[in-house]
Amino acid sequence: MLVYRFKKPCGDGTAAIKMKPLEMMERLAALVPRPRVHLTRFHGVVGPHYKYRKLIVPKKKVELSLVAGADAAHPADSDKPPASFKRIAWAQLLKRVFNIDVTVCSHCKGKVKIIAAIEDPKVIKKILNHMGLPSSAPRLAPARGPPASDQYDMQTQEFFEN
Repeated sequence: MLVYRFKKPCGDGTAAIKMKPLEMMERLAALVPRPRVHLTRFHGVVGPHYKYRKLIVPKKKVELSLVAGADAAHPADSDKPPASFKRIAWAQLLKRVFNIDVTVCSHCKGKVKIIAAIEDPKVIKKILNHMGLPSSAPRLAPARGPPASDQYDMQTQEFFEN
């Protein structure tokens, strides 16, 4: 059994609830939204298909750029809308997420220039086989069941004995 303590006691004085692990998982799973479903829906004037929406929703500000040798700021190309975001290079993502810097040599710590990225699975498999490395993913271990309920009895007792 698990014990969940509330931040504040309820109106009837309940400060904690006791439930089985699977019951706790059911309650947590009910809070997770379905995939690919928006949590906020707009209707009426701010709805996505309202024909006069563009008159109501504020427009994005046009980025200004300084032209070399000129004092005044001129708007960027009016033909193209301003880019809302830039993509981050995969090397920077590796460094940010896994703390792996592929742009630094592991031997001399010098700067490395990436000249190619191999993405074809057949070529990758051929290179790995040539180097004597495994070219296929390891087998997945079978899924395990939920933990036994007797493991939680010791944790539960200490909450109710106080």
